[in-house]
Parts: sequence; C-alpha cells; structure tokens
Amino acid sequence: MHCHTISNDLAIQAKYTPLNPSRALIYLSYNGDTSIKATWNGTVIAESNNTIVIEGNQYFPPESVHRETFVPSETPYTCPWKGVCTYYTLMVDGQENQDAAFTYEHPMTSAIDKVGANFSNYVSFWRGVTVG
Repeated sequence: MHCHTISNDLAIQAKYTPLNPSRALIYLSYNGDTSIKATWNGTVIAESNNTIVIEGNQYFPPESVHRETFVPSETPYTCPWKGVCTYYTLMVDGQENQDAAFTYEHPMTSAIDKVGANFSNYVSFWRGVTVG
C-alpha cells in the first residue's frame, strides 16, 4: 500500500494489484475534508469523505448512504473475485432507477485482502447516478 498526499487535506492510499497479466486494478482510499456525493434525480443519496475506490467505482461507507431511497432488487449477480452482489433500485420523487446501487454484504476474504480494506456493506452506484 502506498500513501500519497495530494494536498494538505487529502491523502490517497493506493494499492496496485495485478490479478492477471492483462488486467491491473488500483484500489484507492479517500480521506479528505471535502465530501464526495452520489446524486440522482436531484437528490443526494450518499455523502462521505471516507470512501474506497475499487475498479473505478466509488464505494460509500454504509452509514453515509440514505437508504430510504433504496428498494431491494431480485437481480442476481456474483463477481468472480468479490463474491455475491446485492442490487438496489433507487426511488426518488416517484422516479425509479433499476439496480443503480450495489453492495457486497459479505465479500470474499481474498477480495478484502486484495483491496486492503474491508468493504463489506459499502455501497457503489452506476446507471446515471452522479458521483463526485
């Protein structure tokens, strides 16, 4: 794990782990004074200054997510290296965004070791959710 200070209020830890010769992953841990937000349909659905980036996806700690916008999804998926993924549909102001949030409630131990942090129950977003 390498730690780089970007500015006085932002430190990023990066771990470079090649899983196979044709693909390398970078894992980042963000701890800063500025919050990162996930928004959809004009509503902030997660906000934190302590996130983990895995394969380019920002993962928010469970306590930073506004779960009142979440509806459980039946969509099945298992990542070959992280494990079973749970999806949620976002419901904001009568609008629905199918499977736009996802989490690994119990990631594989080997995945936690590769990332260098326990990302159990951390939530990430896609499908039109703005993160920044």
